[in-house]
Amino acid sequence: MKKAFYVLVLTLLAAVNSNAQNKDLKLWYDAPAADWNEALPLGNGRLGAMVFGDPINENIQLNELTLWGGGPHRNDNPDAKGALSEVRNLLFEGKYDEAHRLANKSIISKVSHGMPYETVGNLRLNFKNQDNYSDYYRELDIENAINSTQYTVDGVAYKREIFTSFTDQVIVMKLTANKAGKISFNASMDRPEPAKVSTYTENNNVLVMTGFGSDNKNKRLPKETPAIKGEVEFDSRIKIVPNGGTLTATKNTLEVKNADSVTLYISIATNFVNYQDVSADAHQRAADYIAKAEQKDYKDLVTDHSTFYKQYFNRVSLDLGISNSAKHPTDVRIKEFSTGYDPSLAVLYFQFGRYLLISSSQPGGQPSNLQGLWCKDLTPPWKSAYTVNINTEMNYWPAEVTNLSEMHDPLIQMVRDLSVSGKETAKVMYGAEGWVTHHNTDLWRIAGPVDGATWGMWTTGGTWLAQHVWDKFMYNGDLDYLKSVYPAMKGASEFCLSFLIPEPKNDWLIISPTISPEHGPKGRSKSVNIEAGTTMDNQLVFDMLTKTITAAKLLNVDAELVAKMETTLTKLPPMKIGQHNQVQEWMEDLDDPDDKHRHVSHLYGLYPSNLMSPYRHPELFQGAENTLIQRGDPSTGWSMNWKINLWARLLDGNHAYKLMGEQIKLVGRPGSPNGGGTYANMLDAHPPFQIDGNFGFTSGLAEMLVQSHDEAIHLIPALPDVWKDGNVEGLRARGGFEITDLEWKSGEVVKAVIKSNLGGNLRIRSYNELASKDGKSLTNAKGNNANTFYQAANIKTPIVSEKATLGKFTAPKSFLYDIATTKGQTIVLVKK
Repeated sequence: MKKAFYVLVLTLLAAVNSNAQNKDLKLWYDAPAADWNEALPLGNGRLGAMVFGDPINENIQLNELTLWGGGPHRNDNPDAKGALSEVRNLLFEGKYDEAHRLANKSIISKVSHGMPYETVGNLRLNFKNQDNYSDYYRELDIENAINSTQYTVDGVAYKREIFTSFTDQVIVMKLTANKAGKISFNASMDRPEPAKVSTYTENNNVLVMTGFGSDNKNKRLPKETPAIKGEVEFDSRIKIVPNGGTLTATKNTLEVKNADSVTLYISIATNFVNYQDVSADAHQRAADYIAKAEQKDYKDLVTDHSTFYKQYFNRVSLDLGISNSAKHPTDVRIKEFSTGYDPSLAVLYFQFGRYLLISSSQPGGQPSNLQGLWCKDLTPPWKSAYTVNINTEMNYWPAEVTNLSEMHDPLIQMVRDLSVSGKETAKVMYGAEGWVTHHNTDLWRIAGPVDGATWGMWTTGGTWLAQHVWDKFMYNGDLDYLKSVYPAMKGASEFCLSFLIPEPKNDWLIISPTISPEHGPKGRSKSVNIEAGTTMDNQLVFDMLTKTITAAKLLNVDAELVAKMETTLTKLPPMKIGQHNQVQEWMEDLDDPDDKHRHVSHLYGLYPSNLMSPYRHPELFQGAENTLIQRGDPSTGWSMNWKINLWARLLDGNHAYKLMGEQIKLVGRPGSPNGGGTYANMLDAHPPFQIDGNFGFTSGLAEMLVQSHDEAIHLIPALPDVWKDGNVEGLRARGGFEITDLEWKSGEVVKAVIKSNLGGNLRIRSYNELASKDGKSLTNAKGNNANTFYQAANIKTPIVSEKATLGKFTAPKSFLYDIATTKGQTIVLVKK
């Protein structure tokens, strides 16, 4: 009897654990979405859907990534050229208010402040006789990129399955019931006011809604400035194919009665060809997508879609353990994360970021914007555009390290586009060489400054974006690729060389006018952020020139330009440690230790760059830590996720994990905390929703497990105490290395399998001793890494304030090994 009871207990425990494991990569809930921030996102890089899962009145909010307001246009301000010298002189004279006013008058665009990304609208399915439902369950399966909703009414089990097909470019929905003739509903479409649309039916089985993106004019523009005409035409159509029952059409609805099952094909297309061309036939495109998709059996549509998706998603797996918390619905787990122990929720959050990147950024399409692909408004917050003073870049931080390099391609293409459109902006506005982009761009690749000098007087947006084309090369080592993007790198560097001017005190070359993104020193007039020379700009220019020099030498081109860039590097300002032991944000020691601003732009040098190393720059390392402590942890969602990456770079896994607790807290419901956090659907809350926070979390967790920016591949560099045991497979490191398997126990590496795709020296850093699998000792590393992908940043010695009181800093003890590899070789390391 005791034995039987023991077996029963083990069986039940196994069942609970198996159920939790099966739901490990699923977001699931026991109630429909109460609002948009609880709906579940689907996407194929072009089409987006937010599914509410309401049994009675289902809403599927729709997006197409090229539906924006306005049309092809430029927003340069030619008056800038005449005002530039005066603005610079005012800044050197300390007349910041006057410089701010003049920049607003003569530099900020008077044509356009950027166009908004817009929703297509809503598909509404209103069901009959579904009021008294029970056994409700809905999920987003991120292993297969499929959403499903299940419930029971009067003994009948209903199921809805929906996905945005990667392979067939339609949204497919299947409605089923376990009894015949039980599915009845009507379908309609609408778009938020004041949009004007035409809605009609075709052939008694297709519902169509057509319209245009909005005419758009920003409120900050002069009254006489005309709106930019909305030229993006869209066609959104739904074909309904019932099995059994009847289908009837009215002027603008379709109605299904007593069907056994129903398949819906949802197609959306626009006339967008590229940022200069809107000549395509949206209607033919939309109709053709359905005509092609409906030729396939439903099972084949599902299989083709999931197989395509999984070729990317399955590249990385992560296991941090599991707890009883995994048996709860996702919203409950989010609410309880910071006060409990739920390691598999951190895994789900990490993998959800990868799911979102695959779903919102596909080769040949547009980059993921401020809300990724998912937007319910005609005038969304911050236009849901490309904010390139942190947010757009942050979207792509996980791309290379989490093995989604192809998803990086849309951003790389946008950089190529901007290197063309921004070249004219640089010439017209500043008389400068190369190309420029300020803090914002959109579908039309505008490059002029927008939103006012407080935010827009920043000329190094293109300088930051251009780092991404190099970062991709650092992981793939493909010289043909590098050759294709080198013109964009060269143009970004040429702008820097052309725009830099000597400052009067030390004759250092600086960017002016500029800002430290969205932030100004204490004591200035409100909203006056304009400056001459900021730490972030200095870091960006250093990186841009350094990387372009290396690229030019690899390609054996532009020797004269290389010499000019090398000379310029010697004239850039060094970084500074201020009186509060902080990394200075500005040229002068103006930081306020009580300042809690969300942007920490001057720490770009720590992450995503590699200008601050505990092994070479202890004062900068300490200064960065002090800066983060002074700024504090709680902030907007995206800011907290940037800080996860920064604390990981500071090798402090426990603090990075503490910030994860700040991020994974439920917001957006009555009684929930204010500020940044996570909505019930696991999307990041600034608030409101911004997708960059999700991507920052994913890159941050990866940085806690593997780093490759500081002359070596560092294994579990920032592991928090709570993740004593774990395993990750598929992360990538610079120089073409892939960590195909990394296992740790009790906080120590026990096994590391690393594939060398390019060959070259493999330098490994670990906190515990390692040996090769065959038991042979490894060679201790000495001197600089011979691998050209692992060169340390040759920065100037930082200047430390006489008032600073930095203590002695000792980097954590580690073991450093060099292993010679050949292309295609796999190295297996074990704990010694």
